[in-house]
Amino acid sequence: MVSGVINIYKEKGFTSHDVVNIVRKKLNRVKTGHTGTLDPDAMGVLPVCIGKATKLSEHIASSIKEYKAIVSLGKTTTTQDASGETIEEKEVNCTKEEIINAVNSFKGDIFQTPPMYSAIKIDGKKLYELAREGKEIERKSRKITIYNIEVTNFIDDKNFEITVLCSKGTYIRTLCNDIGAYLGCGGYMSYLLRTRSGNFYIDNAIKLDELDNIIQNNKLNDVLIPMDKVLEDYKKITVLKVANKFLYNGNKISLNFIKDKLPLNIDEKILVYDEDNNMIGIYIVLDDFIKPLTMLI
Repeated sequence: MVSGVINIYKEKGFTSHDVVNIVRKKLNRVKTGHTGTLDPDAMGVLPVCIGKATKLSEHIASSIKEYKAIVSLGKTTTTQDASGETIEEKEVNCTKEEIINAVNSFKGDIFQTPPMYSAIKIDGKKLYELAREGKEIERKSRKITIYNIEVTNFIDDKNFEITVLCSKGTYIRTLCNDIGAYLGCGGYMSYLLRTRSGNFYIDNAIKLDELDNIIQNNKLNDVLIPMDKVLEDYKKITVLKVANKFLYNGNKISLNFIKDKLPLNIDEKILVYDEDNNMIGIYIVLDDFIKPLTMLI
């Protein structure tokens, strides 16, 4: 069975679910899944997991992300982006220095309130479904990390580009909205491009129409990234054959049965192989044993 991850460039107008369905059909309905939603108007990196690699979706989704976005000042919208209805308009009298200072103030660990137009579920119902019914409910703010944020281009007096390196769960349109609020004139996100998701970068992302030629020319393996390559940042350890029964049954395994004497840290995620170099799964290190998180066999 085909397994691995394809680094897809999601174009404007497609939902993430659309992309997954299109890839599934192109690959004769093999199991597929994406690794973190991009809004229909957003573009950029969308890793699509194939076959057994669908089990990696959560691990890839939790990786660091990088975006380029355009903040448009002077207006707030219901969706915090260009697709929403205008809530309020204000004059813009910000200097470049004030904008840079405002943007820099969001660097580090911050709390962000998810937008109503999001797929977060509360009491079994998605927030955007409630928003479309004209309802707004209280949302708990969540801690996120902005590893780096900077203004990379001043387009005109009201529009500027930012580049953001951030943790999972960051809403860039909410960040744009909050920057506008900080400046006192309001703002929304008018453009979004995801340039990185974990170890997947925009430079080698492929478009859906390119995938057709790749499949027709039997070159899928050229773009299908193996699971161990996707997880190349994880330490790799081998379990002794004497522990195979525990290994294949998904049981925890004593550190005494580990062949490699690598330094391991508590709560560290590692990639585990058997003695025949078969990848078994992603494990977490505990006190004196390792415990499976995701079995890949």
